[in-house]
This record gives sequence, structure tokens and C-alpha cells, in this order.
Amino acid sequence: MENKKVWLITGAGRGMGIDIAKAAIEAGNKVIATGRNPEKVAKALGNHHDLLIVKLDITNAKDAEAAVEAGLSRFGTIDVLVNNAANFNAGYFEELSMEEIESQLSTSLFGPMKVTKAVLPIMRAQRSGHIITISSTAGLVGYTFCSAYAASKFGIEGWMESLQTEVEQFGITTTLVNPGFFRTELLTEESTKYSENAIADYDEGRKQQLQFWKGANGQQSGDPAKLAQALLRVTGGEKPPLRFLAGADAVATAEQVATTLQQQAMAYLELSSSLSY
Repeated sequence: MENKKVWLITGAGRGMGIDIAKAAIEAGNKVIATGRNPEKVAKALGNHHDLLIVKLDITNAKDAEAAVEAGLSRFGTIDVLVNNAANFNAGYFEELSMEEIESQLSTSLFGPMKVTKAVLPIMRAQRSGHIITISSTAGLVGYTFCSAYAASKFGIEGWMESLQTEVEQFGITTTLVNPGFFRTELLTEESTKYSENAIADYDEGRKQQLQFWKGANGQQSGDPAKLAQALLRVTGGEKPPLRFLAGADAVATAEQVATTLQQQAMAYLELSSSLSY
């Protein structure tokens, strides 16, 4: 089919990545499915003549370069990159160690950057491409117990918005995706790590936060398979959106953020506008 494209998807062996990879293949695309454990990716996706499974730890730039080279060797190009892989280091900021914070940023911010750096020369040379990066509602507003995670997602937002202004001249489009609560594997023990440090003043709040986050696993209202289909729909047009809010809860969050920002802009309007020389 003429519109068949080559997709490179990170974190394709777990959660939302599985659904995105399956949807892309079923829609007639070729897929480079990557993950830290290729055997797990293969088990999740099975065999298909338009599927290439490649090992990729997104925190490793050389892994990213090797995955891109493998994809080029098999399919000749990369048209769509989906930065999906992420983790969640949860805890109160004061209790999180710098190692835990750096681990969060290394995976959820620097990881997508490393993969995108490996793909961009291909897209720039062919004067086309689409970079889809999964952010979060935590990229729109901060949440208790999510300071490190939100820092990585707010970083994703600023990076992607800036990147679009740089690469649009080469025919490359970017799309930020802000999912609400989807029933993925993000809150499983394999993806979520809770801070090991404990400060007594936070004990009661921590107890409530742990109860909430652990209880939310497997109970999220969003269907990742429907999100995968939605991504195919919104990114398949001639002019894909620069942002896609995924889920009614994500839309409500964005609306509240816009309202709050407007209120903050007006609260000190006279003072804010009086600071020129």
C-alpha cells in the first residue's frame, strides 16, 4: 500500500507500547519494535513479516544508534518515531534521593532525546517524518508525590515544543500526547519505584499516597488499545496535531490548567505590566 510507513516504537514490549505496535502493524505499516528485553517484545507481538524486534535501552545512546541502523538495514527508512518508553519514580521530593531523581530524568527525558537524536538525521535527509512523544497530564500540571516524574514530563513538553520550531523547515512534524489515567503497566512494580527514604513528617501523607497509587494499578479508566487507534487517526492526516489530549480526564485537566493560567495572568496584571524601563 502506498501510505505504508515505517514506525520505530520504544517500550514496545509492555503496556501502551504493545497496543501502539499492534495497531500500526494492523494498519499496514512496518514496525521496528524496541525494548530492553527483545524476548519479551517478541512474546507480546509475535511474528510478522513487517515486524522487526530490536533491543533498545533508551538511556543508552549507542543502543539507540544501533536500533536505528538495524531498522534502516531492514526497511530502508524511518517515517514515524514513537517515544513511548518511560518509568515512574514516585515519592515526596524531599524524600527522593538525587539518584532516584536522576534515574527518572535519564529514562523519561534524556532517553527520548537520545532516541530522537539517532532518528533525526534520517528524517532530515528525507525531508519528512513524524515524532510522537508520550507525555502525561503531569506534563501540564504538577501532582503530589510526582515531583520527579512531572519534572521529566514538563521537560518533555518544553523540548518537543522547541524542537518543532527547529525541524518543521525539513517537513518533520511533532506531536505531544498527554494521556490521562490509562490501564497500562506504568504503575506495576516493574515500572514504578517508590522512594526508599522516609522522613517522619511525611508518614501520614505517604501512607495515603501509597494506598492511592498502588490501588490505582489495573483500575485506570483509559483503554490503551483505543488510544493506539486514536493515535493512528489523529496522526494519519496531512497536518497532524502538535498536541493530542488523550482521555476525558486529560481534557478536563487541560481546561483547568488554562483557566488557572488565565487567572494568574490577570491577578497582578497592572503590576506585571509595569516593569518596563
